[in-house]
Amino acid sequence: MPERPSYTAEQVDAAVEALTAPGALDHAQEVVTHAAPSLQRVLNEALHQGGYFGEAHEAQVRKAVEAEDLLERDRAMRVLLTEESRLAMLVGVTVGFELARELADLSDSPEPAGD
Repeated sequence: MPERPSYTAEQVDAAVEALTAPGALDHAQEVVTHAAPSLQRVLNEALHQGGYFGEAHEAQVRKAVEAEDLLERDRAMRVLLTEESRLAMLVGVTVGFELARELADLSDSPEPAGD
């Protein structure tokens, strides 16, 4: 198995900066749109395995929706949605890294011999 690359913080910063170029994400968006149903399943599984939507999460949802004060309910829901979005993004990036590794492994594997 080939050695997997490790990246410096500077390399990651440069790569993230490159993603801001116009059109840089076009192909990736096409690929992700194609794979969206499968990726959604993987993301959901990762979130559930990580315990992100367990009892603690349910308690936070109940607390937010049951707040008597309308402003407090609004604030609590916004915080909850922001935290869930951030968490889903981080788990999504993790899944993306692993998907990239799997694709790299596939491209490093010899092609099966034809019959």
